[in-house]
Amino acid sequence: MKIDLRSDTVTVPSLAMKQAMFEASVGDDVLGDDPTVIALEHKAAQLFGMEAALFCASGTMTNQIAIKAHTKPADEIICDKFAHIYLYEGGGMMANSMVSPKLIDGNKGRITAQQVLQSISPDDVHAPFTRVVALENTMNKGGGSIYDFEEIKAIKKVCVENNLILHLDGARIFNALVETQETALDYGQVFDSISICLSKGLGCPVGSILLGSKSFIKEAKRIRKRMGGGWRQAGFLAAAGIYALDNNINRLKEDHQRAKKIGEIVGKLSNVIEVFPIQTNIVIARLASPTANDYVKHLANLGIGAVTFGPDLIRFVTHLDFTDQHLSMFEERIGK
Repeated sequence: MKIDLRSDTVTVPSLAMKQAMFEASVGDDVLGDDPTVIALEHKAAQLFGMEAALFCASGTMTNQIAIKAHTKPADEIICDKFAHIYLYEGGGMMANSMVSPKLIDGNKGRITAQQVLQSISPDDVHAPFTRVVALENTMNKGGGSIYDFEEIKAIKKVCVENNLILHLDGARIFNALVETQETALDYGQVFDSISICLSKGLGCPVGSILLGSKSFIKEAKRIRKRMGGGWRQAGFLAAAGIYALDNNINRLKEDHQRAKKIGEIVGKLSNVIEVFPIQTNIVIARLASPTANDYVKHLANLGIGAVTFGPDLIRFVTHLDFTDQHLSMFEERIGK
């Protein structure tokens, strides 16, 4: 039996989720009459207390649509140097929106209000116009690290005082929410736009949602169409999203508990010199030897899927298809 910890995107829909998809009422989303898509968008918007939502194919699409809607060419976006929008979206902010990043060296991918303030470009013809601050929570490259919400509120204050837009790449926001005191409504009050992913910890086969004001989402829908993101009977996929929001949020704590156990197991290996602090479902380990590429190949031979995260870093991600049985098998195999 293969143990796949490459990502929380590797899950397959449960029988109950498949049944919800099978029974979905559908229409034509481009024409605006797919009832299940409408229901999903309304549900997500209400959850975060935002005016409107847009169902899209991926988190990269929702992030890139948001950047395009918020900016004009030659603008600048402040983000951490490890941000997904910078490292893992194919240069999209430059290619799609012709904007440049102002990169911050944060703490495990988390930036501070003071760093944001110091990074705002001057009102000078030599500099780009700083337009957007983008945060990522949880932070993928930070090992699933969670922002302190008080720091987020401090960043929001800087944004308000400097006429900046605050966007959240919340691909794994629900992983953060189940571990903290904040609610989705708290986040909706702070951010101008939020991207949430349904195909990671929530177990959907595909899909992300972009949240914001009605005028923002109206523009986002136009951009989605331009990017080729308009779809027809998308209600079959939206039904999976509704099921996930209703059933798969609270259970994320199980993934976090198993991730901590993986961290304990991996931390005992002689060739591991560091395991990043584990707050959610991502485990990042630093190797003394061999290289990350070689070790991932070694793990594959043992039937364990992992990914490299740098020359000496490997990543494991727990998910709803990774059970206690898999955890026991992982401990046995990796000991070899």
